Amino acid sequence: MASKPSIPKGTRDFSPAEVAKRQYIIATIKSNFEKFGFQPIETPSFENSETLMGKYGEEGDRLIFKILNSGDYLAKADAALLQNKESNKLTSSISEKALRYDLTVPFARYVVQHQSEIEFPFKRYQIQPVWRADRPQKGRFREFFQCDADVVGSKSLWQEVELVQLYDSVFTQLGLEGVTIKINNRKILSGIAEVIGAKDKLIDFTVALDKLDKIGEDGVKKEMIEKGIAESAIEKVQPLFNFTGTISEKIEKLSALLVESEEGLKGVEELRFICDNVTNLGLNKAVLDLDVTLARGLNYYTGAIFEVAAPKTVSMGSIGGGGRYDDLTGIFGLKDMSGVGISFGLDRIYLVLEELNLFPETVTSTSKALFINYGEKEAFYSMQAITQLRSFGIKVELYPDKAKVGKQFQHADKRGIPFAVIVGETEMSEGKFALKNLATGEQNLLDFEGLKEVLK
Repeated sequence: MASKPSIPKGTRDFSPAEVAKRQYIIATIKSNFEKFGFQPIETPSFENSETLMGKYGEEGDRLIFKILNSGDYLAKADAALLQNKESNKLTSSISEKALRYDLTVPFARYVVQHQSEIEFPFKRYQIQPVWRADRPQKGRFREFFQCDADVVGSKSLWQEVELVQLYDSVFTQLGLEGVTIKINNRKILSGIAEVIGAKDKLIDFTVALDKLDKIGEDGVKKEMIEKGIAESAIEKVQPLFNFTGTISEKIEKLSALLVESEEGLKGVEELRFICDNVTNLGLNKAVLDLDVTLARGLNYYTGAIFEVAAPKTVSMGSIGGGGRYDDLTGIFGLKDMSGVGISFGLDRIYLVLEELNLFPETVTSTSKALFINYGEKEAFYSMQAITQLRSFGIKVELYPDKAKVGKQFQHADKRGIPFAVIVGETEMSEGKFALKNLATGEQNLLDFEGLKEVLK
């Protein structure tokens, strides 16, 4: 007996209705990307392993899906490593490629590889799937789409200002209120680590601090101590655990805390520029907030860091994030190429819009009307009209078989098609169409122009 078909954990099939809703979100994001001057590119689903490995930190490396070499992938494997089951050391010899983990590192590779063809500053957007060997849970999948917008070749902080506006523009168009765009700066985190004498523990410090909202103050302190950060150093940053007030007040508190760190104060000034200009220009629906615990565990951010939180009424992780990276392309040999970018989490945005019932009723992949099939002559008459209606961009279709009329109406109902078009001998002789509203039962006799206007 054949086994029941299934798909891997952390992946999904999408129904026509779900695809229509996803395409609605993608179209909204894409139109805003282009409105802000970003151009589209695409990169392969998989990259050479050396392109990806070591770019996301130790945790990121563990979550990269490796692809086994074609053919006899064990032929070149080290016999001793194989014998001792040392899989981590063995990986490089049996897997030369990997599925992309995000779109940013492939973008950096693209910029370096095509630098002679690119006009800088280069504003690109990319909407493609990525893969992570993560533990599946609500809002977290092993295969998911990222929607990225990045600018490389400019150090201007006006780019950060525009990216905050871009977030706001997308969420406003989607009708999503109560979104919080959190901002911080890696220079501030470096400055804090410097002030407390833990500069060599910067990554450990920031990774622990980033978990404040998940494990609480005691949990963060415990993790910092376990990573070798002295209790006396942790006491110096006690104000960070209850960091409240307006953005301006928070910036002043940071200025006082970081008065002895040149790098930290530079981060404060960068934040002041971005926040002041965003505030003065104004936002529509989103709220900007300075979150000094925001660290994001990725190694390549050097300036501003962004993370977007869904409305508080929805239990969901971040729905977007990004930041400034001063030398990301340096990992591929192109030095001093500053960039900044943000990402939209399509799948999580979908879940938020679904939970809040924010998808418009017009978002559908179904036809506007089904022409009932009464026979060959009627079908041909219907197809003439269908062909013309489609030329005007109206989605209509003919039921392909001469089945019982009741079955055809049931088909329209199950598909969610709002209208049925009835064409019999009478309608054909008069050059008319009987249009039935399947929700109300109302039926009208119309000529082609009238039919087109109603269905349009």
